[in-house]
Amino acid sequence: MTSGASNSKPQQWHLYMIRTNQGHLYTGITQDVSRRFLEHQEGGKKAAKYLRGKGPLKLVFEQEIGSRSSALKAESSIKKLPKLKKENLTKNPGAFNFDTPKTSQNK
Repeated sequence: MTSGASNSKPQQWHLYMIRTNQGHLYTGITQDVSRRFLEHQEGGKKAAKYLRGKGPLKLVFEQEIGSRSSALKAESSIKKLPKLKKENLTKNPGAFNFDTPKTSQNK
């Protein structure tokens, strides 16, 4: 058995988006996208209630964000976007700056 205490680097957080069979987009965060997507697909207790019964599901976007705090902020920002901008993000992952420094220029 291995212990998580032996890892010197903290595990990174990821933002992900899943498309339902009805074309809706679900946004979430996790440290393990593969595991979390499988939980959603299986529809068990650990799956998001929103996604239950809406399969087949398709993972359409994932990006490493860093800290949990940054991931929560990015998730909140994405959830506030109109669907068209979310769709654009799935096609062009670089279209959204998840960690905008104060010195950046907004176009």
